[in-house]
Amino acid sequence: MNLTGPKREGEEDERRRMAGVWGVLLILLMVFLILHYLKQLRLHRSYPPGPFPLPIIGGLWQTGIRLSPDLLIKLAKQYGNIYTIWVGTSPVVVLSGFQTVKEGLVMHSEGFSGRPVTPLLKETFKAKGIVLSNGHTWKQQRRFGAVTMRNLGLGKKGMEHQIEEEAQQLVEIFARAKGQPLDPLLPVTNAVSSLICVLSFGYRFSLEDEEFQKMMEAADFLLKFGGSFFHGLTEMFPWLMKKLPGPQHKAQNSAKLVLSFTKKELKKHKEQQSLHEPRDFIDFYLLQIEKSKDDPNSTYNDENLAQCILDLFIAGTETTATALQWALLLMVVYPDIQEKVYKEMISVFGSSHSICYQDRHKLPFTNAVIHEVLRAKFMLPVGIPRRSASDVTMQGFTIPKKTMVITDLRSVLLDPKHWEAPEEFNPSNFLDKDGNFVAREEFLPFGAGARACLGEQMAKMELFLFFTNLIKVFRLQLPEGVKELSKEPLMGLTFHPHPYKLCAIPRSSLS
Repeated sequence: MNLTGPKREGEEDERRRMAGVWGVLLILLMVFLILHYLKQLRLHRSYPPGPFPLPIIGGLWQTGIRLSPDLLIKLAKQYGNIYTIWVGTSPVVVLSGFQTVKEGLVMHSEGFSGRPVTPLLKETFKAKGIVLSNGHTWKQQRRFGAVTMRNLGLGKKGMEHQIEEEAQQLVEIFARAKGQPLDPLLPVTNAVSSLICVLSFGYRFSLEDEEFQKMMEAADFLLKFGGSFFHGLTEMFPWLMKKLPGPQHKAQNSAKLVLSFTKKELKKHKEQQSLHEPRDFIDFYLLQIEKSKDDPNSTYNDENLAQCILDLFIAGTETTATALQWALLLMVVYPDIQEKVYKEMISVFGSSHSICYQDRHKLPFTNAVIHEVLRAKFMLPVGIPRRSASDVTMQGFTIPKKTMVITDLRSVLLDPKHWEAPEEFNPSNFLDKDGNFVAREEFLPFGAGARACLGEQMAKMELFLFFTNLIKVFRLQLPEGVKELSKEPLMGLTFHPHPYKLCAIPRSSLS
């Protein structure tokens, strides 16, 4: 008896039945995606205008995953000073131009005081520390950070003395090159990171210290990964990127390495029992933990302390080192401005006087040059993203609570309504007709409001003292055979110069 016929027919019926089931599921999925997209379109109409969002990718068809230097400024010309970019199904509201950014950061300081809670940031940084935390944790850590920075002598002689010592060591490193081509990247970065070590741990590390070098390499990788193509993919598709190989895993391991290094230093501080004579950030924090041990609402603990130190290294090293690299490059590109800075210092103080931070008031042109470096070569694509802590209404638009908000600080520093020839390097932007230094309200490289940069004062001291000490001792010029240096930035989490070399010729040999 032949049973294969009925059996085969049964298999065919089963296949048809399964095909029908999958067909229904596919139709239901398509209906779900269409309804989800229509919902997104309805949301789109309630937000400020911007590139039309497509399914899955949102407005990235026009912007791409990585930002080019002038992309946001171009979008503002097309859509206005408040506009929305949809990243997948998530809206990102951008504030552009001085008046709009000032309104957002100052008048709506509390409303825009939050930080985004993205999948990668949440998993890597745990919403702790100062820079990326929110709510009660942020308020306590921020308040402590501001007080401690003042206690450690920022703006006073305490930290200034450390910066002056580091500036002299940087001068000695430049002098060892004996006028031969020198890449300033490593010595400048090491000088700035050494100061963060003094601030955080109470002492500088030897550059031969392997563990310290690994920690700095990890912090550097985190900065390079931030804003990269893979960073964008990881934020958009966290479930997928967690399973795929790529630099996103190294980024998480790098954060763990820096935190581990910090916790070892924390253990050393605890063993030294120096709580009653605080000398650095860790000491002050351990003292605060002791003071708050009976407070059930206290967020002072080892995890937040370790994250605060990571914040100091990431926020305080790359930005200041990049600004100083731009300053040295521009002095090579504009030798007439460099000589004017040198002559101002010599005419005011002579060749033997050591310059301190307070001397900036007597050096208006030099002070103007440093400010113009920070304006013309602002090193961040945008300000660190915010997250609306409440519904915010401004300029006729309502930005809902929990919306990611980007302040385009580049558009402020290049705003043609407030700066003459904004694309050009021109120290006169900070000078009046009599050559006196003029502070500008539109100068916002450190942000403003509740989330303004805690390290602004320290960064200004570093830039002034490093810059003046180098220009006073050396004439910076192009290496032989090099015709020019590129003024165009390389893109990353920061806009840094293309690799370059300069010759630091001792001025004593020129006289």
